[in-house]
Amino acid sequence: MSEIIRTNQLTLSYGNHIIIKELNIAIPKGEITVLIGGNGCGKSTLLRSMARLLKPVGGSVLLEGKAIDKLSTKSVAKKLSILPQSPNAPEGLTVLQLVKQGRYPYQNWLNQWSKEDEQKVNSALEATGMNDLKDKLVDELSGGQRQRAWIAMTLAQDTDTILLDEPTTYLDMTHQIEILDLLYELNQMEQRTIVMVLHDLNLACRYAHHIIAIQNNTVCAQGKPEDIIDSELVKQVFAMECQIIADPIFGTPLCVPYGKGRYITSLNDSKGYSHKNAHIN
Repeated sequence: MSEIIRTNQLTLSYGNHIIIKELNIAIPKGEITVLIGGNGCGKSTLLRSMARLLKPVGGSVLLEGKAIDKLSTKSVAKKLSILPQSPNAPEGLTVLQLVKQGRYPYQNWLNQWSKEDEQKVNSALEATGMNDLKDKLVDELSGGQRQRAWIAMTLAQDTDTILLDEPTTYLDMTHQIEILDLLYELNQMEQRTIVMVLHDLNLACRYAHHIIAIQNNTVCAQGKPEDIIDSELVKQVFAMECQIIADPIFGTPLCVPYGKGRYITSLNDSKGYSHKNAHIN
């Protein structure tokens, strides 16, 4: 397996609080990797360290076999882009101005704004459905529109590797699928490496080639969703009882959590539901 990012004995902390301890992982090149785990387990912290936004207290992060802390900022920005959680834009910035920021790594006093820059920005706006909103202020957008504007900026950066921390935050169901489909197409058609943090385990299983489950400051499982996701892993990572069944459309693992809810004893067959095999724990 060819890898794009590797961590060697990586230890991360905030102050004296260890978040990730002596972590060794490899991110497959040209695949979609999703980080899963409970709140506060270190997923976002790990993603930030991969983008050189957080300095390790121990170990290292390698990008294409080179220590990422030894590379220049512009060099990293041309290879890897990141969309952090809840980013903030300067006041008074339009969507178009925000998306243009993605082309910053390619600018210098000799190389000013080019036709290629224009094309990358326009493609990013089109891909995220933000073209009609490009002249609106970012501050005036809804939460979902703002998230798509930031994703457009990330796409405009045009890197082979894209890191995204909860890219579906604030998005309704339709736009969640649209964004994840877009990222999947970038992976399939352009072989871009995608690394995401997702809270929705079922969407993670549907889109990921590779899942890394984090618990207790380190990795407790990693591999293909169909190889590692089962009820025991979900109980271990999320402290939740569930059944794992096959997604009826894609065949990927589908988590059906136990808990309180309505038990439907009769349904209209035309809806396509069936209660005959329903299981109550």
